[in-house]
Amino acid sequence: MKIKCFLIIVITVCVFNQTIQAQQPSTKINKKHEAYRDSLKQVDYHYTFPFMGQGAYNKGFDIPYPVGIMGNFVWMEQGISVNNLQLGLETKNVNIDMTPVDFIQFGDNVNTSYSVNVRPDVWVFPFLNVYGILGYGHTKTEVNLVYPITLRSVVEQSVSTYGIGVMAAGAVGPVFFSVDANFTWNKPELLDKAVPVRVTGIRAGHSFVFHNKPDRNIAVWVGGFFMETGSDTYGQLKLKDALPSADGTKRDKIVSDYYYWYDNEATIPQKAVADRILTPIVERLADADGEAIIKYGLDKQVQQKWNGVIGAQFQYNKHWMLRTELGVLGNRKSVLLSLNYRFLL
Repeated sequence: MKIKCFLIIVITVCVFNQTIQAQQPSTKINKKHEAYRDSLKQVDYHYTFPFMGQGAYNKGFDIPYPVGIMGNFVWMEQGISVNNLQLGLETKNVNIDMTPVDFIQFGDNVNTSYSVNVRPDVWVFPFLNVYGILGYGHTKTEVNLVYPITLRSVVEQSVSTYGIGVMAAGAVGPVFFSVDANFTWNKPELLDKAVPVRVTGIRAGHSFVFHNKPDRNIAVWVGGFFMETGSDTYGQLKLKDALPSADGTKRDKIVSDYYYWYDNEATIPQKAVADRILTPIVERLADADGEAIIKYGLDKQVQQKWNGVIGAQFQYNKHWMLRTELGVLGNRKSVLLSLNYRFLL
């Protein structure tokens, strides 16, 4: 039972990664805007960032303002895999070390999360953006135990996130492209340590410039999104947090199902492991000992590391941009909404 809970907790973590990309620069101006292009070549750029900014303007490239603050809302749903479960137990009179329980099996596990985060960034070079991430959100993880007993558990908790990222961007003819990578640490309230998450995004698209306002455009893109989480997770929680002791009906059913499995289905090797760790846990559960501490360790990972994305951005002017992106074509579904303000510094 408790197994399910920490799984949940851990899983929750991996799922919560703030993936935000830096703004793509508009590196080319349509032929209709030759006057605007010529004016860019005359710009006297005396700001520090981006380095080589003057050279970019001399060549007629329209680069974004170097410093920005982006506010983001991210919603994400994806499957989670759980493996290599280990359990331990600690009470006033008992201290059982971590024991592998390889025969415990899980069904479909799903994590749903949302977060609001802020991402300050700076274009260090016209083609290289560096940014930070700071966010807070909520996550819900559903874990389904299918053997030796059937059990569904849902855990909800808040998550805080911080991290850093870098993006390289450029253009080939009318097509812009970007490669974005960030590393974040995600700390759910029920875990002792933050879970690292690595994200990479690859995108290519095109910007449609407004006829009478060359600094206003709509950009659209497609791409791929890769996510990988730190897999090793260790922690502990009280039995009452894994299963509220007030829910006597649910508790009695879990105990009954466990002993039915033990008496009728368990193999001798499984019983040896069960006698060491599972039966003591179930006995604590049967006695409603909510203060018993369950220690756990496991490997968890997102079920599918790659998925496709489609997105669009409306640039009102060089100060304000509104963006959206959808995760599609894979196990992971996501929605990103963001507002970006940029300025000279």
